Amino acid sequence: MSLSVPFSPTIAARLRAAGCVFAEDEARLLVEAGAPAELDALVRRRVAGEPLEHLLGWAQFHGLRIAVDPGVFVPRRRTEFLVDQATALAGTVVVDLCCGSGAVGAALLAARPGIDLHAVDIHPAAARCAARNIGAAGHVYAGDLYRPLPAALRGRVDVLVANAPYVPTDALGLLPPEARLHEPRVALDGGADGLDVARRVAREAAQWLAPGGHLLVETSAGQAPRTAACFAGSGLTPRVATEADLGATVVIGTRPRVT
Repeated sequence: MSLSVPFSPTIAARLRAAGCVFAEDEARLLVEAGAPAELDALVRRRVAGEPLEHLLGWAQFHGLRIAVDPGVFVPRRRTEFLVDQATALAGTVVVDLCCGSGAVGAALLAARPGIDLHAVDIHPAAARCAARNIGAAGHVYAGDLYRPLPAALRGRVDVLVANAPYVPTDALGLLPPEARLHEPRVALDGGADGLDVARRVAREAAQWLAPGGHLLVETSAGQAPRTAACFAGSGLTPRVATEADLGATVVIGTRPRVT
């Protein structure tokens, strides 16, 4: 964002009154994004609660500008920690489950050019968006978790990442309206305790991971012990990594090497 882009104090005031914490920054971005004839409509939509990223058509993530279409899950800054943890692990074959816009996969490709990336999302709009962000550098599939992956990947995956939904169903109503009303429920709802999808990911992970390969799942601090226990029950050796500044928690499970 260029700080030289002018913005109307009136727009910033409208955004601030609507509860936008970074009203001045958002005002500049909206001015930059739309023609003058479109600006008032963009501001009204933002005031009504539409995610800024859907209005702009992109989100800033791990130093990249990621395309984000309306109705697609918006990548969160805390998920950059998931990327950092995955980047630090050796390996060539990488699978990104619940990939959403493809932000994690795109960031991994930028950090480790040449990896063999396969990304999956059950939401067709998300898979289309991910295909745009990942491009010809990887493979994107629409489908349920492992189901659309090529069978040839079984036992060969070095790093498996999943930003699976982990909000408990009863807590969905507590989410901000921009998430609750404008992002797909399938990207948010993790079931009764928030771990339904993570359990499914862990249950089959050992079949897909190479010996010594790693599964990484973003979760909450409170859910981490149960997530780690789930990994252990699926034959993986778990550990928990946290990053206080981002409020991020990642559980990492390693498939033991055959001795």
